[in-house]
Amino acid sequence: MPKSRGTRCITILMMERLQKFLSRAGVASRRKAEEIILQGRVTVNGQTAALGAKVSPESDAVAIDGKAVKADIKHVYLMLHKPEGYITTTKDQFNRPTVLDLIPDSYERVYPIGRLDFDTSGLLILTNDGNLTQALTHPSHQAEKVYIAKLGAVPTEEALEKFRKGVDLNGYVTAPAGIQIVKRDESTCSAKITIHEGKNRQVRRMCEALGYTVLFLKRVAEGKLYLGDLPRGAYRELTQDEVKHLKGYEGQKSERSKKG
Repeated sequence: MPKSRGTRCITILMMERLQKFLSRAGVASRRKAEEIILQGRVTVNGQTAALGAKVSPESDAVAIDGKAVKADIKHVYLMLHKPEGYITTTKDQFNRPTVLDLIPDSYERVYPIGRLDFDTSGLLILTNDGNLTQALTHPSHQAEKVYIAKLGAVPTEEALEKFRKGVDLNGYVTAPAGIQIVKRDESTCSAKITIHEGKNRQVRRMCEALGYTVLFLKRVAEGKLYLGDLPRGAYRELTQDEVKHLKGYEGQKSERSKKG
């Protein structure tokens, strides 16, 4: 009987699309990762990668702008009380301060979910979980967002009713929203406003379309997450229950995708 030459070990490498790998690594949402790839900033084993390329997390060397990317980082979930005067992007061509300037470098690659205007303050979630970011920024995401707004005049009952039914913003009619006057004086008032969408500057544009200037705007809640007494400019890690709540939206997106 011939002598055995030993058993040859065959390793099957698991492959995944590059944009999914980058999302799982916490670099960005999958959609944003696709943009980064198209910009030619991503390399795989030293070669510029193409959109749709597949990689093996175990054997391929992936880098963005020359910096290695690994998909084994710990996911981080933060709540920030964003002050006015900060933008919710990672970089700014005008060198304005960004919300990342308020977060220690020890929280690797976190980025904001959604946005708050430069002159709007309040609750902002930051994470390095790309799948969660994609779920929460998807158009079908319907979590309530609650704001406190100071208006330059007291709205009439007719204006309040129009606001609640939906406001025409240059051809786009917003979904029904909530508005309640919580404090008023002779010339101004404070209103609690609840929306389910996240269009650019939506609350301000809705108010201005009805003839009311927003003097101050602060987001105080999103879904079951509340800003509470978190100081302006401060941040904290989300609790396990808060993360579980957010992950619920990720599951809802998966179910909608199956039905769609």
